[in-house]
Amino acid sequence: MALHHMREVGLKTIMVCLKRVVDYNVRVRPKTDGSGVQTEGLKMSINPFDEIALEEALRIRERGEASEVVVVSIGPEDCQQQLRTGLAMGADSAVLVRSDEALDPPSAARVLLNMIERLEPGLVLMGKQAIDDDCNQTGQMLATLWGRPQATFASKLELSGEVATVTREVDAGLEVIEVDLPAVVTTDLRLNEPRYVKLPDIMKAKKKPIDTVAIEDLGIDTTPAFQVLAHTAPEPRARGRMVRNVDELLAELRERGLVN
Repeated sequence: MALHHMREVGLKTIMVCLKRVVDYNVRVRPKTDGSGVQTEGLKMSINPFDEIALEEALRIRERGEASEVVVVSIGPEDCQQQLRTGLAMGADSAVLVRSDEALDPPSAARVLLNMIERLEPGLVLMGKQAIDDDCNQTGQMLATLWGRPQATFASKLELSGEVATVTREVDAGLEVIEVDLPAVVTTDLRLNEPRYVKLPDIMKAKKKPIDTVAIEDLGIDTTPAFQVLAHTAPEPRARGRMVRNVDELLAELRERGLVN
């Protein structure tokens, strides 16, 4: 299927990658057979880091520094719900790469590269990681495949011409770097606070078209590089022990081999 907005996009287009995940307020449990995570009947939402990426793209467009925001998602038809949320927030158009199988980061990066080649964005934004697998890999892999700069863990983003100044959250504090556009930027929690979606915007978003592309039509090898053998719940936390003084604490630590 042809993409509606291909003829309009240029270097000022921002592509935002959205992933459908179990809502962060929902307690996740593995399936009884250990084959995966139980998702049936659970609330699904946009990955919170990706929602921050979309909010930042919208703010950039509202400042007149971009002309269009396109949201892209990979997954089953149900991902249209999250794409419509993105449209309700203010995205101009949406693309769903329909895939019934979950993709590992290398495969997702190859699919997103195909979307970049179609849409020709001047900036690609996505969350630093997804809360379902916490891989923190797709953005870095995408930038490498694209052959463009990357800036990860962004807590502040400023554009000036064809240069982006990014403040990154690193172990030692904050780091400020400049990257030439086009580039891939992954967002951290402190970058912004996503806007509240209003009911009229939700109703309008239901009428907007979503371009759908079957992953099989892209001709991309999505064979996973690794296989997850089993999912298990973490061990219950051991009960603590109260001690009356420092001497008892040290004795307990020595008994457990934690101090000499």
